[in-house]
Amino acid sequence: MNLEIITPDKTVFQGEVTSVTVPGKKGSFEVLNNHAPIISTLDDGKVIIRNNKDEKAFHIKGGVVEVLDNKVTVLAEGVLS
Repeated sequence: MNLEIITPDKTVFQGEVTSVTVPGKKGSFEVLNNHAPIISTLDDGKVIIRNNKDEKAFHIKGGVVEVLDNKVTVLAEGVLS
């Protein structure tokens, strides 16, 4: 599935992933291939990207996630270094 992490300033990540875990307002949740469509608000926390055996994490400052047709879009208020 395709993942895009965007802030108001730039695109932080774009590419194919196996799964992504996001910090939802009511707890973290994982999105896998063929996930049901969803829109959710996000808290500050880690977005964990998995692609086969590789794993990468970004710390975001709140935002929104949309999942639709195997495309995950994370609109983050900011990404912390």
